[in-house]
Amino acid sequence: MRNERAYNYEEEAEISESLRRAKRLCGQLNQTLSGTAEYRAVLRELIPGVPDDSEIMPPFFCDHGHGIRMGHNVFLNHNCVALDGGYITFGDNVKVGPACQFYTPQHPKDYVERRGPVETAHPIDIGEDTWLGGGVIVCPGVSIGKRCIVAAGSVVVRDIPDDCLAAGNPAEVKKRLR
Repeated sequence: MRNERAYNYEEEAEISESLRRAKRLCGQLNQTLSGTAEYRAVLRELIPGVPDDSEIMPPFFCDHGHGIRMGHNVFLNHNCVALDGGYITFGDNVKVGPACQFYTPQHPKDYVERRGPVETAHPIDIGEDTWLGGGVIVCPGVSIGKRCIVAAGSVVVRDIPDDCLAAGNPAEVKKRLR
């Protein structure tokens, strides 16, 4: 899954078990009051290595959890979705608005191949000190640089360099911030 090669998400037992585990833990997290010891314990089980100073506001949904890498002081607001077949990396001090979506899976372009349960996954990287406004969608394989701002409602389909303000569908660099 994480090597960017095609995989069958229905027939591979390890992937199926990982999906079930994450669904169970997301359900627990979404029924737990944030800021409590119980919340922190479930979050740590769902996303191994999540720093104590990073927070995800429920509800939150992901495919696996162990494909999410979070730096220090990261904040994901309510109702975010992280489809982490590929790694999703959030650098230190990243702020994510509500209802943002991170998609690493990519289905085949050929319609006949697309009929089957096969996909590839391409990593997403969000650079440190970046802020994503509410409702931003980040597509497979995209890197967003350090110290960027992505305007609410943008759909990011290609890389954004450091120190840029991007907006739109598809998101385009509107200005340099430095």
